[in-house]
Amino acid sequence: MIIVQHRFLGHQINSKTETLVIGTFNPETADNDAEFFYGRSRNYLWRLLPTAFGKADLKGASKQEKLDFIREYKIDLTDLIEEIQVEEGQEANYYDGYIDNKVTRWKNIISLIDTLPNLKRVCFTRKTFSDIPNMKKQLSEIQKHLNNKGIAFHALTTPARFYREDKQTEWTNFLLNGN
Repeated sequence: MIIVQHRFLGHQINSKTETLVIGTFNPETADNDAEFFYGRSRNYLWRLLPTAFGKADLKGASKQEKLDFIREYKIDLTDLIEEIQVEEGQEANYYDGYIDNKVTRWKNIISLIDTLPNLKRVCFTRKTFSDIPNMKKQLSEIQKHLNNKGIAFHALTTPARFYREDKQTEWTNFLLNGN
């Protein structure tokens, strides 16, 4: 078995964050060329976010440009999982249904939320939970905590695989209106 850590474990969440985007896992592997969250070629978060605010597409932009954008718009990014243990040869397998029962360390999202006094909305970058019972349990606890704090939570269509206008509308509504 091989231990795989999250690629961006060192990322520090900005204390002024108003919108928190929660994903699942980004493996620290040699063949992962993402230099920041949602940086893989088939992910469109960096088009969805700026477009919602009438800004230029940041897909393919530098890490610093993305950091500047999220700082300006008080958005930040984290993932549920810090570490997984997988069979040799599966180190780059980040499919949620596969890694759901391979987690050796979850990120303490609830503690993180409690450090963000300006937090207004949180989303998870997936709408379906049928093949991820362990992640679903983690998210249920997070959602309950957010509800107790009066903070909006939404599961949104994944930013991965493709870009479409209905996906953009959904993300824009969440980012601008909290729904």
